[in-house]
Amino acid sequence: MRRNLFKALALSAVLAIGVAAIASAASTTIQVGNLVLTFGGTISPSKLPKSKYAPITSNIFGKIKTNDGTHPSALRESVVDISNVKVDTKGIPVCKAGQLQARDTKAAKKVCGKTTIGSGLAHAEIAFPEQRPITVASPITVFNGGSSGGKTKLLIHTFITVPVPAAIVTDVTIKKKGSGINAVAKVPVIAGGSGSALDFQFKVNKGVSAKCPDGKIKASTSKTVFKNEAGTPGVASQTILKGNVLVPCKPKG
Repeated sequence: MRRNLFKALALSAVLAIGVAAIASAASTTIQVGNLVLTFGGTISPSKLPKSKYAPITSNIFGKIKTNDGTHPSALRESVVDISNVKVDTKGIPVCKAGQLQARDTKAAKKVCGKTTIGSGLAHAEIAFPEQRPITVASPITVFNGGSSGGKTKLLIHTFITVPVPAAIVTDVTIKKKGSGINAVAKVPVIAGGSGSALDFQFKVNKGVSAKCPDGKIKASTSKTVFKNEAGTPGVASQTILKGNVLVPCKPKG
């Protein structure tokens, strides 16, 4: 009992810190049908050179809900362009996706710990027919998946215990686009289609740099795809959201 209490208090502290960070971050909210997506982030330090890239820590978050309280469609893919940012993981050890499959967070870190470039927390909702939805929490660990052919791969690992223990490894492929990057994230099916992400918050503190020529870093999603895999009545089989957010920075030099 005492151990469970300590765990609950620790999780509450993490969530409180996360809420405070989100409250001070740049964000945007998009709605299509009953689906509402809020996403945004911060960078640190915010004061950056105008023309040269400098190392940063990037904090990224998203929140997914419906305006009628029903189970949200499942996030499956997101295409995002980010200006004035560069990702370079050369020199950082590499983890392969196969090393993360079927491993919980502790085991994944044991195998690929030296490749870690970020961490965070996520929640998902598991909704089975004629049952109350179950909310599950999972740590997020971001691993370096290596670079090849002008593309860099990041592996975002989470682990759920309901309905059965399972690792969820999101594949993020990044390539250069103008002065920034194009990132494509592909999320696996969760709990056979019964699971949907509710929120996520993570930071990447290795391999990312940015510059600030005009006082802002723009993140735009041209296609974020949600699928109604749980078969929620009255909801489209697929919903696509588009939008952008401007993260402020301070030019120097």
